[in-house]
Amino acid sequence: MTHELTALVLAALLQYVQFALYALPANRELGPGYTMSARDRDPSRALSERTARLGRAFDNHFEGLILFSIAALVISVSGQSTGVTAACAWTYLAARILYIPAYAHGWRPGRSIIWGLGFAATLLMLLAALL
Repeated sequence: MTHELTALVLAALLQYVQFALYALPANRELGPGYTMSARDRDPSRALSERTARLGRAFDNHFEGLILFSIAALVISVSGQSTGVTAACAWTYLAARILYIPAYAHGWRPGRSIIWGLGFAATLLMLLAALL
């Protein structure tokens, strides 16, 4: 398996970790009556700031994972894996791991810088696929 596909699998597993990091406190804070409902209405109480941030980080990773998946698959299937694309894949994964505490703790401007590194790494992979 290429480095890019390995990083992709690990990024997908990270999404499961992020789900747990968000869902466990959200279930405690909102209660099972709401979290097991159809959620046709807004919750009667708000999530804590940190739990809400973990939810947004979780959603953000889905968005980034789409582009990274495309990049990793195209690079791997087309046989264009290089040291540069592998480094970009590992940079993306490292950035996504660091993004979780950065978002949860409100690190500014660190959160945006970390997000930008992962986004740039994905962009470089996509550009490498075209060259």
